[in-house]
Amino acid sequence: MLEKIKKHMDKMPYTDRIGRIYKFGEYFPTELSPFAYNETIAFEENPMTKEEILASGYSWRDMETKAHSATLETADIPESINDVTEAICKETIACPNNGDPKTQCTSAFRILPDELSFYKQMKLPIPRYCPNCRHHDRLSWKNPFKLFPRTCMCEREAHGHNGVCPNKFETSYAPERPEVIYCERCYQQEVM
Repeated sequence: MLEKIKKHMDKMPYTDRIGRIYKFGEYFPTELSPFAYNETIAFEENPMTKEEILASGYSWRDMETKAHSATLETADIPESINDVTEAICKETIACPNNGDPKTQCTSAFRILPDELSFYKQMKLPIPRYCPNCRHHDRLSWKNPFKLFPRTCMCEREAHGHNGVCPNKFETSYAPERPEVIYCERCYQQEVM
């Protein structure tokens, strides 16, 4: 039966709306996914505009418009957590990104009582941005899922080479980044 299915799928492959052909053994067509591109981890790892996503044959789902309205602007939040009262849990705080689709901004958010308790315990200020915008900001600090060809930057002769180490390798640290990058051998000799 398997051979019959393979022949049938190769003879009559599935073609998506932009003309990509899916024969036996191909990955599942993206247009059959129940999730839009901007609802998946792909949007975080490879961000594209709505137009680029649609042109690539993926789907986009606009965020639903919420009926809530902000009752507190971020400028009105006290700087010190010691000045914040329990009343903030009844407020809806406006996010400064104002619904930006790039960050999946929710445009407003609330502080939960347990969250306020945590901030007070840890002596942290009340956040100024919605959870989605904060998550997007954290993503900007991590290295991309991409490798760059680099050369070891070690210049120590005690590591078994004269001048700069000639080892070439791939790393997630882009060439324009300020970090000093060593090959594995030089790194091991440096930390031992």
